[in-house]
Amino acid sequence: MKIISGTSHPALAQEIADCLATTLIDAHISPFPNGETFVKINENVRDEDIFIIQPTCPPTNHNLMEMLIIVDALKRASAGRITAVMPFFGYARQDRKDQPRVPITAKLVANLISAAGVDRVVAMDLHAAQIQGFFDIPVDHLFAKPIFVRELRERHPEGFSNLTVVSPDVGGVKTARAYADALGAELAIVAKHRISATKVEAANLIGEVEGRDVLLIDDMTETAGTLCAAAEILAENGAQKIYAGVSHAVLNQAACDQIMESKIGEVLTTNSTPVMACEKVTMLSIAPLLAESIHRIHVGKSVSSLFEI
Repeated sequence: MKIISGTSHPALAQEIADCLATTLIDAHISPFPNGETFVKINENVRDEDIFIIQPTCPPTNHNLMEMLIIVDALKRASAGRITAVMPFFGYARQDRKDQPRVPITAKLVANLISAAGVDRVVAMDLHAAQIQGFFDIPVDHLFAKPIFVRELRERHPEGFSNLTVVSPDVGGVKTARAYADALGAELAIVAKHRISATKVEAANLIGEVEGRDVLLIDDMTETAGTLCAAAEILAENGAQKIYAGVSHAVLNQAACDQIMESKIGEVLTTNSTPVMACEKVTMLSIAPLLAESIHRIHVGKSVSSLFEI
């Protein structure tokens, strides 16, 4: 088994390698003057079981293309099996035609990954679980829920009798219900209306939050518009402390500023992508989870037991 890192998140790759007590493949990845990507593998990988650590976070197109080029270099070096470890799967939200004459880009990306020669994909908290069906190769779909739940239980050993888990939109109800069941908490929903790609208007609250602590659960945030709008309506309805748990936080400075000015007290997230430093954002590492899944895939053990808390 060997691990190679792209340039999108080398810190996570190194942490995974440390968990597995191994080193990263010696590879040279650099841009040509015209912006094209050059990859050279500097050690023998013939018949090896290779895992590429490359979340396709922004710049998404560059990181995706870089991963495909790494795969091609490994295939031409006679690698035995290639697994793409993509804790953050870019283009996941373009998974259906919601307007006339638009692409289903998530399916296109799945086709590109398969055509490049990837044998297996490891992803975490896909925007829609059905994206697994876009691939004609095995997909191991991991969840950040065990990491969040363990952290919350350590912080609150007395239990969660005064906690309500809230989904910031109707599409996330199933995930929020799973968190509520794991924590023994109540469930509520904020029905949102998206005005544009960057602006969200929260509409109605379904459930009771008055006098209760609230945990907003979402799979990803970029502008933090959904979370902040939901937090506003929760505060108006009497919620006390408001927290958020987000699997993928692809934040820029504007999003951090919006979180700092919002009613949210703290955002828990993972290092599935590089996380911008923000006073209200706490990062939890998924490296041990990914390392264990890589080990189990390599030796042919079950990965589903990792879902247990």
